[in-house]
Amino acid sequence: MSTRTTANRGPLPALLRLVVTVQAVAVFVQAVTAGLLLSVPAGKPLHSAGAYTLFVVAMLHVPVAVLAWRPGGGSPRAILFAVVFLAVALVQVMLGIAHLTALHVPLGVLMFGGSVVQVVTIWTRRRAAAPVPA
Repeated sequence: MSTRTTANRGPLPALLRLVVTVQAVAVFVQAVTAGLLLSVPAGKPLHSAGAYTLFVVAMLHVPVAVLAWRPGGGSPRAILFAVVFLAVALVQVMLGIAHLTALHVPLGVLMFGGSVVQVVTIWTRRRAAAPVPA
């Protein structure tokens, strides 16, 4: 009996799942350090370090999404999400530096929600693309 798979082969889809998951965890850590920023003096450097980390992961996400799409045969939607997320992260950094909390906090919530949706999408799509009997 033969099987056909609709899943991508190779390490690129797994790397994309890893980057998206790390990005979502980094956004969650930013929420935690934002709470620390409001309650303890050590919160500011932690939130700043988390921002740099999140931005680096968002920059890494774009080429990984492109590689998972073109050579890996994945969906180009991952590129759109990666580019939009990077742009939103850049705006978020600017708003944080400018201390515009009224915009910074809701945008952070939006980033967290988008990250959760992306993690759920990328992990459930893998299960849906499991081998099916021919």
